[in-house]
Amino acid sequence: MLLAIDIGNTNITIGRFAAGTLVARRAMATVDGATADDVELLLDGVLRLDGGSLDAIDSIACASVVPSLTAAVESIAARREVPLISATAGNVPIPVRVDRPGEVGADRLVNALAAARLYGTPAVVVDFGTATTFDCVAADGAYVGGAIAPGLALGLDALAARTAKLPRIDLRTPERAIGRDTVSAMQSGTVLGYQALVTGLLTRVRTELADLAGVAPAEVQAILTGGLSAAPWAAALDGIRVIDPDLTLKGLAILHAEVTGGQRLELGLP
Repeated sequence: MLLAIDIGNTNITIGRFAAGTLVARRAMATVDGATADDVELLLDGVLRLDGGSLDAIDSIACASVVPSLTAAVESIAARREVPLISATAGNVPIPVRVDRPGEVGADRLVNALAAARLYGTPAVVVDFGTATTFDCVAADGAYVGGAIAPGLALGLDALAARTAKLPRIDLRTPERAIGRDTVSAMQSGTVLGYQALVTGLLTRVRTELADLAGVAPAEVQAILTGGLSAAPWAAALDGIRVIDPDLTLKGLAILHAEVTGGQRLELGLP
């Protein structure tokens, strides 16, 4: 039984894998500064929602961008004597061809690994999290960089917090770009504007990857993941081939299998 833990700035997502198959998935809010005891209680409680427990976990694979919570997971694994793989540029089994590999977020490397193994290369992963990241995988499976933009929810929070009269709104695609009231104008600027941002960056990134590989841009796989990837407006994005909200968890299972020789992910992986 493998526990995959994706620790982001806003949410912690966990997946429980049995014999290489994702059998349960849960998400909770990230609390930076939580102690190892806090995190242990939280993980055990969330696992029990689906009939599991930390006692039944044989291995842990973790991708974290919050150092204090990385240390907490390491402490839990050591105390319970459970093998732990914490994703880094040094152990994710793909080449990392950027200027400073150690600065690349663990989740981005894991996403690149999953994209290469599950969907083919060249590829770009668009991850809708606190930030929106574009992670690029060359034809030979190497991570070659990407782009980072503010996340949609972060932009909405900034609008509400830094202006006196703009309210918090629901993320819904408006019927037209020209809003006739404050809410519809904000929905246009955020949802439609964000779609344009993602589509525009994706087009440029796919073109550059295609040039590197000597293929047409349409042959570059485009995969959408992250917390907002299941939103109806996300499905309307041009150029997206695959929507896989569990890509990072699957990547952690693949990392564990390839590094330790464990159970392969049951998704047609050889």
